[in-house]
Amino acid sequence: MRPALIQQQDQLEDFCEEIRSHGIVAFDTEFVSEDTYQPELCLVQLATPESCVAVDPFVVDLAPWWQLMCDPAVEVVVHSAKEEVRFCLRYANAPPKNLVDIQIAEGLRDVSYPLKYERLVARVLGRELSGSETRSNWRRRPLSSRQLEYALDDVRYALEVWQIQRASLQENDRLWWAEEEFRRAVDREVTEFADGDWRRLRGLHNLRPRELAVARELFYWREQAARERNLPVRRILRDDLLLELAKRKPTTRRELLSGRDFNRRNIQTNASDILQCIELALALPEDDLPAPARRPRRSDRDHEVVPRLLGIALAQRCAEMSVAMNLVGTTRDLHDLMVWHQRGRSGAPPLLASGWRALVCGDYLTDVLRGRICVRVDPQNPRAIRFSPHEEHR
Repeated sequence: MRPALIQQQDQLEDFCEEIRSHGIVAFDTEFVSEDTYQPELCLVQLATPESCVAVDPFVVDLAPWWQLMCDPAVEVVVHSAKEEVRFCLRYANAPPKNLVDIQIAEGLRDVSYPLKYERLVARVLGRELSGSETRSNWRRRPLSSRQLEYALDDVRYALEVWQIQRASLQENDRLWWAEEEFRRAVDREVTEFADGDWRRLRGLHNLRPRELAVARELFYWREQAARERNLPVRRILRDDLLLELAKRKPTTRRELLSGRDFNRRNIQTNASDILQCIELALALPEDDLPAPARRPRRSDRDHEVVPRLLGIALAQRCAEMSVAMNLVGTTRDLHDLMVWHQRGRSGAPPLLASGWRALVCGDYLTDVLRGRICVRVDPQNPRAIRFSPHEEHR
């Protein structure tokens, strides 16, 4: 009989064969990320239609599992796959090829997104799960029976949830929506994982090119220092302090440490490296400076009412179609749709006019922009706004 906790290599290899024979597996992880550069993988949970196990990565080589995760013949069912995809990229050097995210799937058949795993299982299966080990120390060995039971619950019901979701999505011709969105979620993690892109820092649109150069130098130095010391990047230099340095551009230790919140041990320890980064950025020729970050168009600022109106229309449309609005698009996506429409719909369609989103809201919101759909206030309830076809387009 297979143990609930796999701690021997041959046991994992046997279980991987079982996974391969079924062609489907539920997958989850427990990890610790508070004090390391990258999350430390502490436990892997796997479930087939017949078995549910945890694998101890401290004593077992997980290579056979990572190979399976990259096998397009094996459907890997997860909940909120961000870290699981990144573990696959890190240890297999490749993305998962056939990933299913039940959190995304639920958002394509109901307005609630994102749902925690416990709430999702309760909604779909009517089962109540305990969340008592959410703050557990997963590094500690041996794992307690309570820890193990909690961890296994994270995969025990996932396949049953997906079976119900898949039938519902297929019945409503939305399964291809889900497949498209699963691929997009993986692609997003692949891009973010590979790039280490300094432009993901928030607030760059307020910086001039020379300040952007400082931010770029500090970003890449911070990444390297955090990797070498195995510390979270925020322990080397917080984002807000990095941006403040880019604006101030101090050139001496005294200037550096004189700023508010800068007289910290980590700043003092790294002062010479920080000043060297700033010096390098200040010495760059004008032609080598980064291009300015994208700023909101003046027309966007002058017509903020339009995206807000589109947001109301999108909310009502998503409610009518039982799709989660915050899965469909963001305020930035509404701006992009409006600008695309203003430019005569030239160039590549924005997100809201592409794929399954075009069916949900792309044409609908475009009709709002063209005046084919009118906004009406309900005379019986002045707070209620309705969108209906213009008389000329009925």
